[in-house]
Amino acid sequence: MNDVFEDPGNNYRGKDTEECAEERSVTSRERARSQLNTDIEEFLARGGAINEIDPDVTADPPRKPQPKYGSRPI
Repeated sequence: MNDVFEDPGNNYRGKDTEECAEERSVTSRERARSQLNTDIEEFLARGGAINEIDPDVTADPPRKPQPKYGSRPI
């Protein structure tokens, strides 16, 4: 029998994962904003375009309801 105890409150976070909100500092947020602005400027300089999407547009349109009443075999 394997008696391994894992503490659910102790989550491992590697370097590649996003930091917890509590671990972020003002300087790290400023650095992230600066990097984002640099990336956007480079994208636009290469001829990229940014399109503004209306707030009521969704990527997942509503689906037709599936009738499930009586679908199970007897």
